[in-house]
Amino acid sequence: MITSKFKEFIFAPGTIAESCHASTVLPLDDGSVLAAWFAGEHEKADDVRIWVSKRRDGEWSYPVAVPSDKNVAHWNPVLDLRNDGTVCLYYKKGKTTPSWRTWFVLSKDNGVTWAQPQILVPGDKIDGRGPVKNKCIRLSNGALLAPASTEQRFQWRAFIDISYDDGATWQKQKNITRPRITDGIVGMIQPTLWESPPGSVHALIRSSGSRIYRSDSSDYGLTWGRAYATALPNNNSGIDCVKDDGGRVWLLYNPVEKNWGGRSPLTLAVTKDNGETWENVLDLETREGGEFSYPAITYMDGRLHMTYTYDRKQVAYWEIGL
Repeated sequence: MITSKFKEFIFAPGTIAESCHASTVLPLDDGSVLAAWFAGEHEKADDVRIWVSKRRDGEWSYPVAVPSDKNVAHWNPVLDLRNDGTVCLYYKKGKTTPSWRTWFVLSKDNGVTWAQPQILVPGDKIDGRGPVKNKCIRLSNGALLAPASTEQRFQWRAFIDISYDDGATWQKQKNITRPRITDGIVGMIQPTLWESPPGSVHALIRSSGSRIYRSDSSDYGLTWGRAYATALPNNNSGIDCVKDDGGRVWLLYNPVEKNWGGRSPLTLAVTKDNGETWENVLDLETREGGEFSYPAITYMDGRLHMTYTYDRKQVAYWEIGL
């Protein structure tokens, strides 16, 4: 399945900050690749900002911070390409996750310059509107789905935000119903999505239940079934998946079963039967004690593009030919 692969780092340790996390990646039609992440003294610090780099002709540009508030923490950027070619960069802003709100900046020149920040849903009081960590997907009916979640009052709940006007306005759907396990109700955040036949949409979800959970929709994401455990281990760390042109779905995750277990290895898996069974294909990182986490994966023209946190000091990038 894999015909080529290479790994590189986007920047050297300490280049822009002591700590970094939560990257996102977006290949563009001109052959370049954008990546973004948050970085600062440490997660939650007031100096944490969103940084962007662009890969062109085999080299990453020196990271640049997007316009932002310099006195409050920024989190979890998500890159998206609008239908008119505008690059949209979503991110969260706030001292803590229950208090953050979703903002975005736009670029008309493929990430070279950025407009001033705008709040995604003015007046909204929910902390997780729009994409919370993983990329949006465009469905066969033209709808834009954002995998979202909220962490209010120590309760983790996943939901889907839908836009029918390419991100200008959003409609929040009901929270995905969480199952009960021995220790209580499973906490679920940071879904990742794919569409199989038109209208059939599927979510894999990070959980506190030592497994990746799944929920399914048969009406273009308007309603969702009760979440259920898959056979995939989950250490309560971020995951991401993408579907290729052949219908295979590729997943990046830490196959560690213990809740809050170590974030190594980081593994690429694939399913050829719409998520009924999965095969681990490649360990991107395996070092014991390392943190290789919060992966992002996308697909374009026969190639997988992936980024992830490397020991909270760097962002690693992989490109895999299929």
